[in-house]
Amino acid sequence: MSADAHAAIAAEGLVRTFPGVRAVDGIDLAIERGRVFGFLGANGSGKTTTIRMLTTLLRPTAGRAFVDGLDVQHHPNEVRRRIGVALQEAGLDDLQTGRELLTLQGRLQGMSRAEVGPRIDELLAIVELEDSADRKIGTYSGGMQRRLDLASALVHTPTIVFLDEPTSGLDPISREALWRYVERLNREEGVTLFLTTQYLEEADRLADEVAIIDAGRIVASGSPSALKATIGSDVVSLHIEDGEEASQAVERASERIRALPGLEELRRTEDALVIYIRDGSQMIAPIVTIANETGLSVLEITLHQPTLDDVFLRATGRRLEVDADVPDPSARDASEAAA
Repeated sequence: MSADAHAAIAAEGLVRTFPGVRAVDGIDLAIERGRVFGFLGANGSGKTTTIRMLTTLLRPTAGRAFVDGLDVQHHPNEVRRRIGVALQEAGLDDLQTGRELLTLQGRLQGMSRAEVGPRIDELLAIVELEDSADRKIGTYSGGMQRRLDLASALVHTPTIVFLDEPTSGLDPISREALWRYVERLNREEGVTLFLTTQYLEEADRLADEVAIIDAGRIVASGSPSALKATIGSDVVSLHIEDGEEASQAVERASERIRALPGLEELRRTEDALVIYIRDGSQMIAPIVTIANETGLSVLEITLHQPTLDDVFLRATGRRLEVDADVPDPSARDASEAAA
């Protein structure tokens, strides 16, 4: 794939290594203007390292990347003027007020005082911080700080915005509010958004296209609906007990399940057997019979249509476990390297 310099965001063979770690291992991207792109992966998968290279905060070890038609290595200052960036670790000063922070950001972006004032009033209304604009940021809740950080990335009206784990650690109400604003940005203003996330629901709801990254490589990509369609079968999950006896029963049951007609794939997770099979509703009875005859203790059995979680499991061999309190190790490495 050749990097498309006319795309909003493009990359070819993008690589970033740290001592003993290949954090990003040959990523190709071509993101059209006006789209929402979801970069889905677990902590440590390389999401944050990728976004830091695309936003000029970290030099690639190899490969090329273009943002708004500009090579990020050859024209970093111009790229920074054209994009908005809200990283996972918000760089907010607790002693400033919200309005002071946005004013400073606008002035740093070259806006005049006449320009920055009305723009700040507009943004404060959009992110619902009008009543808190003149309070110290240190008094803001986590959700308020996230919305303020997003507003600071938008002061200069960029057409391309990078959001790194924008809702990590937020409560459901704050997360929903931020999702609505992201949708509005894209729908009403045509902003191209590059969104890294570890939330399946977030990627499914917001993204026009999703790429799943695992161990620094893209292992699946496409629209959420297209990715789910690749499963091509129903999903039957047997939630099982753990332990040595259970493991032996799983082996016995798995051998017989693999012989069932319509079986496409069988996956074992820590607490379940996940069965991708055609006509799942018709196959539940035979599966239950096998479980009973092999001594497999089933706590719960579920049947559902494929989800992004199933796509992620099939692509990586494991479920996407979210721990919002654990930072991405690649982010720490990237920060140290950029310092």
